[in-house]
Amino acid sequence: MKTIEVVGAVIINESNQILCALRSKTMSMPNHWEFPGGKIEKGENKEEALIREIDEELGCSIHVKEKIADTHYQNESLVVHLHTYIANIIDRIPVAREHAQLKWVSVAELNKLNWAPADLPTVQWLQQNVGIRD
Repeated sequence: MKTIEVVGAVIINESNQILCALRSKTMSMPNHWEFPGGKIEKGENKEEALIREIDEELGCSIHVKEKIADTHYQNESLVVHLHTYIANIIDRIPVAREHAQLKWVSVAELNKLNWAPADLPTVQWLQQNVGIRD
């Protein structure tokens, strides 16, 4: 079975809210929320891929901080290996270029969203580690 390596950004703002992205109707798993990011391309390390993907998807620049989760999710055709990192925006305001919607959500409200399965371990980590921000 094919495995794809992907990265996701847990982008936190000054109000300790998390940027959540709603998958569009043209994406796999539409109408599920996720942490923005994407596939790691050949020759990239995880942090480089995340910076590139956020620039492409959201039109902003980020600073990648610590890795917080390493998740495997399997469906009928492939295994997704997701690496999520804490990040913060360093330039420009995020815009939904590929997603149906972007939303800033408090950690306490994260569980009210319909998350893509691969992102659930990161949601759980955030709910258990609310105080980590810097």
